[in-house]
Amino acid sequence: MSPRVAIVMGSASDQATMGLAAETLGALGVEVEIRVLSAHRTPEALREWVDTLETRGVRVIICGAGGAAHLAGAVASLTTLPVIGVPLVSPNAIAGGLDALLSTVQMPRGVPVATVAVGDAGAANAGILAAEILATGDELLAGRVRTMREGMAAKVLAG
Repeated sequence: MSPRVAIVMGSASDQATMGLAAETLGALGVEVEIRVLSAHRTPEALREWVDTLETRGVRVIICGAGGAAHLAGAVASLTTLPVIGVPLVSPNAIAGGLDALLSTVQMPRGVPVATVAVGDAGAANAGILAAEILATGDELLAGRVRTMREGMAAKVLAG
């Protein structure tokens, strides 16, 4: 079985946070591929990787980057697959990752990036959103997503 979601991050230091997206997808039974590639430092390698995704069965891409956070936009410019951007807090972050949030969400018309919250919550939500996108064509996955949501609700109600 090939990965249906690709997760890419701009730096190896992003792995702790972006691993939450992979864990979330794994818990839902979705295979992932994880790479570290930079929009600025490895643009040709990024392009070559993106060019192979669709033919290898990937249907959704999650990108995590901090600071200038151009990774999700660069990826979205190279494919028509859905791209989810996770803004990350970098060592030189402005206002807790506001710089990365604005860089990720402010895409020009015609090149969308679905953007989630900054950091850990955003990475986990990116995994859920990717699963929900895939679940539109996969009833078994849709059932697992519903079960996950019901479990979350039960925890809240249990106090």
